[in-house]
Amino acid sequence: MSSTSTDPTTTGTTTADTTMNGTATDTTAGTSGEPAVAEASLRAALSTRARPARATARAASVAFSWRAMRKIRHVPMQLFDVTAFPIMFVLLYTYLFGGALAGSPSAYLQGLLPGILVMTVCWITMYTGMGLNTDISKGVFDRFRSLPIWRPAVLVGMMLADTARYLMASAVIITVGVVLGFRPDGGPLGVVAAVALLLAFSFSLSWVWTALGLRLQTPESVMQMSMTVLFPLTFASNVFVATETMPGWVQAVVANNPITHLTTAARGLMHGSVDAGAVGWVVAWSLALVAVFGPLTMRLYRAER
Repeated sequence: MSSTSTDPTTTGTTTADTTMNGTATDTTAGTSGEPAVAEASLRAALSTRARPARATARAASVAFSWRAMRKIRHVPMQLFDVTAFPIMFVLLYTYLFGGALAGSPSAYLQGLLPGILVMTVCWITMYTGMGLNTDISKGVFDRFRSLPIWRPAVLVGMMLADTARYLMASAVIITVGVVLGFRPDGGPLGVVAAVALLLAFSFSLSWVWTALGLRLQTPESVMQMSMTVLFPLTFASNVFVATETMPGWVQAVVANNPITHLTTAARGLMHGSVDAGAVGWVVAWSLALVAVFGPLTMRLYRAER
C-alpha cells in the first residue's frame, strides 16, 4: 500500500514506498522529477588523491620548449631556413666572391664561413617573434597566460626551442664548410666556443623580436620590422670583407656594429687567435639586450593586447 504527501512550500515531492516486507524507502526528487544523487555517491566519484604540485619554472619552460619543437613535426617546412638557406649562402658567397676577394674560393672560405654562420643564425632569430605573434593571433596565448605557471615560461620555452634550431643551422653550415675545405686552426674546441658565444648572443637578440611579437598585430609585420633592422646590421659589417678596405666614415659605423664584434670574435675563436676585446663586446651586447628587452617583453606580456 502506498501513500503520497505533498508539501506546497517545498520544491520537491517525498514519496514513501512500503515494500511487501514492511521496509520503507525515502527518495527525494527535484523539480525535474529525477532523484537527487546521494552525498555518499558524490564523495565516491570525487578523486581522493592529493592535487599535483605546481610546475617549477624549469619544468614549465621545458614543457613549452617541447611544444615548440613538436610543431616542426607537423610543419617540416620550418626546418627549411636552418638547412637549405645556410647551404645556399655558403655555396653562393664562396664561389661568387672567393676568387675576386681572396684569390681563390678556398682561401676566402676560411674567413667567410664564421661570418656566414653569424649572419645566418642572427637572421633566424626573427622567427621567435613571428611564432609568438602567430600564437597570439590564434588565441592560444591567452589560454597560456591563464595557467598557474611561472609567467615567463611560455616565452623562455619558445626561445629555448629556437636555440635548438640555431644549433642545427650551425651544424649544417660547419659541416658544409668542412666539406668545401674549411679548416679551423683553433680545432674543435675553438669551433665549439665560437658556436656557444653565437648562441648566447642569438638568445639575447631573440628578446628584441619577442617584444615586437607582443606589440605588433601580424606575423608579417614582425618579419618586416625584423628585416629592416637585421639587413643593415648584417651587411654593414665585416662578414664579407675586412673593415680596413672600407671608406673612413663607413669604418666608424662598421667598427661599432655588434655583428662585427660577433664575427671578429667567432673568427678568432675558430682560428686560434682569440680577440678578447671582441668577445667582451659580444658579452656586453648580450647582457644589454636582455637587460633592456627582457623587462620590456614581460611588461608587454602582462598587458592586455
